[in-house]
Amino acid sequence: MGNLVLSTRFFRTDATTSEPIHSGRFVARRMCNGIIYYYTPMTEAEHQTVSLVKDLKTTATLCPITSSLSSETHSHTIIFPQMQSDAASNSRPLLLFFSWLGAQPGAVAKYRDLYLDRGMDVLLIQSSIMHFLWPRWGLNYGLEILNILEEPPFTGRLLLVHASSIGGYTFTQLLTHIAWQPKQYTGLAQRVKGHIYDSLVVGSLDHMATGLGKTLVPRLEGFIKTTAMLYFWLFKSQTADLYESSIQVFYNSPVTSPALFYFSENDAMCSPAVLEKLMDFWRQRGVSVDSMTWKKSTHAAHLRCHPEEYVSTLQHFLNSLSFPSPKSSI
Repeated sequence: MGNLVLSTRFFRTDATTSEPIHSGRFVARRMCNGIIYYYTPMTEAEHQTVSLVKDLKTTATLCPITSSLSSETHSHTIIFPQMQSDAASNSRPLLLFFSWLGAQPGAVAKYRDLYLDRGMDVLLIQSSIMHFLWPRWGLNYGLEILNILEEPPFTGRLLLVHASSIGGYTFTQLLTHIAWQPKQYTGLAQRVKGHIYDSLVVGSLDHMATGLGKTLVPRLEGFIKTTAMLYFWLFKSQTADLYESSIQVFYNSPVTSPALFYFSENDAMCSPAVLEKLMDFWRQRGVSVDSMTWKKSTHAAHLRCHPEEYVSTLQHFLNSLSFPSPKSSI
């Protein structure tokens, strides 16, 4: 049984960050090649909350609480730590959006805005075709993403994962490191409060080769598929064997929060029977699993083909999660 899929360009990742770009409604900051952080500037009310907490913290430092304080004042000191935590936690949940191969900015913006409008910040994570064709590079990229999530402004934030097509493969590279080093990354896995999979590529090596052909150069689909199958055979220990290991990690994922799957029965890159088997296996593990299925749709374009059903299913899923209720302005 095979797995998930690919992405457009070979992004070299480095430690440099660009200056933030301000639009009318959000700020975009490139964290490194292939990873962009979108966040909404703080509102005036949020600024006032932060200022209030800073003032309270200063007052508490200069005027220590004593047992002689009245019960009324003492009751205020009990809620102070929570106020401080709320203001200092970078409050908004963070959506990790693992995009599909060849995702264009306009198409990605529709998903980004879905979550920005619901009170979340968005970390867009793109992959390279080489991360898939040579999995060890994909593992290196996965480790880089994990390191970014452990640094400000992402430290300690509640996370939601949305992976489309190859995005499922890239997210699995993170899961692999978490599975290898559970003591180091257990806290991060527990921060993921939900995960969404759109057009996950599952089935056999043939499904993966088909995905390469349809996505890279559709006019040469047959040639690319044949070449990919030959490549998988020639470099089996560096490709197919590692894909199989990734599948096992995904089946036994260290992330056990609620999951949502979007897929269609006519998707040549996905075996519905294999996907149903995966979802049943997760349910047996105690994972809450929901799904939205269409008889006919387009790979990685369900939002465009079925917008009302897609958004209503997403909203119902978000409402069921355990992090603070996001805004719903759509």
